[in-house]
Amino acid sequence: MKLLPICSSSKGNSTYIGTKEKGVAIDVGCSFKAFCTGLSLIDADINSVKAILITHEHIDHVKGLLTLTKKTKIPIYAAELTLSCLIKNQLVTSTANLHTLDELKSIDFDAEIKSFPTPHDAVSSVGYAFDFGKTKLGFCTDLGHVTEEVEKNLTGCRTVFVESNYQPEMLRSNTKYPYYLKQRISGNNGHLSNGDSAKFCGRLVKNGTISITLGHLSQENNTPETAFNAIKRHLSALGAEYEKDYTLNVAPVSNTDGDYISF
Repeated sequence: MKLLPICSSSKGNSTYIGTKEKGVAIDVGCSFKAFCTGLSLIDADINSVKAILITHEHIDHVKGLLTLTKKTKIPIYAAELTLSCLIKNQLVTSTANLHTLDELKSIDFDAEIKSFPTPHDAVSSVGYAFDFGKTKLGFCTDLGHVTEEVEKNLTGCRTVFVESNYQPEMLRSNTKYPYYLKQRISGNNGHLSNGDSAKFCGRLVKNGTISITLGHLSQENNTPETAFNAIKRHLSALGAEYEKDYTLNVAPVSNTDGDYISF
């Protein structure tokens, strides 16, 4: 089983979880062409995708859905309010194969999939947890802070994909961003900073997480090295040894090298 980030940034997000034969995608925030190219990196193709799981309606997570629903009948799963937004804003075709999250059990996949709410400025933002029986995987981006619900659903997951969006000092000094945007990003319904992500990762590793992938990094207010070092430094201070107690990766903005995590 593989975790393949196809793209991950403030401009576009999509992740495939599965094998070359069968899997699910979380979000399609890239072009349909880029989505298919990403799948090919592990010898999967569009027929491998048994479902699309949507986290929320922001365009960096759904921009490829319109073309995808024109070309395929892959079922799309999302919260009811999110589905309404997709339809209202014509982000899917009128004939799209849409399903609410209470139908997740119907997906042809080798894991029990559960959704949970995340604190973000969308109509009904969610994360996902996958129970494969012998191992669990948690996926959670676009959260202004770590709630009890988020913590409960990711604690105990051996593999976690989690947001590490911005470095506070970089955000504060960014002259391109107006004050209201900085407040939105750093607010309780915005995005997770490197420092808060590091603290969360520390608690996860303490409770059994051994593989962490950082995602949804801002291209303006963060760098892969900055995020990586912030989390590694905090975990080291807690006594966790990199590559012995845990592995740490940063999802690429655009995956062209076939980077993926096996679990």
